[in-house]
Amino acid sequence: MYKDIYNKWLESESVNKTLKNELKNIKSEEEIEDRFYKDLEFGTAGLRGIVGAGTNRMNYLTVGKTALALSQVIEELGEDAKKKGVVIGRDIRHFSYEFSILTAKILAENNITVYLFPGIVPTPILGYSIRYLGTQAGIMITASHNPKDYNGFKLYWDKGSQILSDVADKIEEKSREIDILNYDFNSLKKINEYESIKFIDDKVKKSYFRETLKHSLTDDIDKDLNIVYTPLSGCGNKYVRHILDLRGFKNVHVVGEQENPDPDFTNVKNPNPEDINSFDRAIELSEEVNADLIIATDPDSDRVAVLENNEEILQITGNQMGFILGKFILDRLKDRGRHLENYGIVKTVVTGDLIKKIAKSYGVELVETLTGFKNICNVANIWEETGERGFIYGYEESIGYCIGNHIRDKDAIITTMIIAELAGYLKKKNLKIKDYIKEIYDEYGYFEEYLDSIYFEGKDGSSKMKEIMNKFRQEDDFSEIGQIYKKKDFIDDPESPQDLLKFYFDEETWFALRPSGTEPKLKIYAYAVSADEKSAKEKIKTIEKVVLSKIKK
Repeated sequence: MYKDIYNKWLESESVNKTLKNELKNIKSEEEIEDRFYKDLEFGTAGLRGIVGAGTNRMNYLTVGKTALALSQVIEELGEDAKKKGVVIGRDIRHFSYEFSILTAKILAENNITVYLFPGIVPTPILGYSIRYLGTQAGIMITASHNPKDYNGFKLYWDKGSQILSDVADKIEEKSREIDILNYDFNSLKKINEYESIKFIDDKVKKSYFRETLKHSLTDDIDKDLNIVYTPLSGCGNKYVRHILDLRGFKNVHVVGEQENPDPDFTNVKNPNPEDINSFDRAIELSEEVNADLIIATDPDSDRVAVLENNEEILQITGNQMGFILGKFILDRLKDRGRHLENYGIVKTVVTGDLIKKIAKSYGVELVETLTGFKNICNVANIWEETGERGFIYGYEESIGYCIGNHIRDKDAIITTMIIAELAGYLKKKNLKIKDYIKEIYDEYGYFEEYLDSIYFEGKDGSSKMKEIMNKFRQEDDFSEIGQIYKKKDFIDDPESPQDLLKFYFDEETWFALRPSGTEPKLKIYAYAVSADEKSAKEKIKTIEKVVLSKIKK
């Protein structure tokens, strides 16, 4: 079957010479199969995959097919949706420019209004522009934190948040009906010949910064905070530096080798700031300038990670930063006299539970969702519609944070501003983030975590992950850890099924398994909250040992 599709691509006039030559130069049958055994699937709110020739790759044919399907879905919504249109942004990845232009042309060909950013922008700017312009949809051409050979097509809907399964299913259904090899891309006009394509000026960005500054929490801070920042050769450089400058943080040192956009990430070990190795150059610079704080944003600047420079470098995990920011935000809002009982915080089911205790102590509602910011921000959208409560903050353990109501996705730019305020607030009191974490632990209990990912590449890898998940679904013997308090299989969720298993041993000690929606890996999450550090660490070590042992079997 895959070989038939491979041959059709070689014979089709719709496939250009570049892709055909790439296909002809493939050395192994396994490689051909991996490229054609399936169509590139919708993961977390869109496409993401390796750039190259094949149905299971990111190329102008697979992107064009998705753009055509999207245009059909919008057309069925009627003339008002077509007039509202679609805003398109792109990052620094290879072919991001080409994919964005192609998408704009396909939508315009179907008389859909298109707003196009003329240069690279961070994902949060794209997300904000949907709400600012009032468009029906938004598209960000980005592979986020994936390696350099990836790209992606991330889809947003009219409220500025990533599409949910109802829209994704319609687009996927339309996509399956399209034979892209019958589509003539040469029939598309030049970009400047489409009257419905409009280029975006600086008004959107200026409005974004004004709205972001409104969410500043305090001026009781030491603005001489010494910050080292790296955009990891992505889109964040000008935007993060600008918001810090507007807030009065002038003592900011940027890692020079990683300052400018670079799709090859020549001077970056790993463009994912969750990985401590991505901080190697930033740590070197922090030692030179004696920095208080080291901040890294991922290539599309929607995720942010932090190290603190104490006697030694302290890596602050996504979970820790989540509850730290939660506590800091709630304290500052309380200082302003805000009645917090009418507000809420949202986290995912695989994010640590310490924030539950913190929220409860302030009378704030804490809501859990399935993984992904499309689910986190859907709660915020519902609250906005019903007026049930105000959305304060949402986050997940993978260093993504959403603060305030002006945006409906994770945003490293506003989060960097609030992190700087937090660190500056503490510095004025001769404290570090490390001290603040200890204060929280002393008040609410000690938190310990174990996060890991095991990679399973290709078709066999996908099958292996399914096999492992099925084995765990049948597994009930975890006596080394303790008695199972509850087992939840989210694949049975009636509204939004997700391949996620969670085993509880009490309300605050649990582990979960989930195949990633964006990369070929199985993710492991384990958490424990205890009265003391020793017992929490012992629980986590036991979970790690048992789970890895069962996976290896």
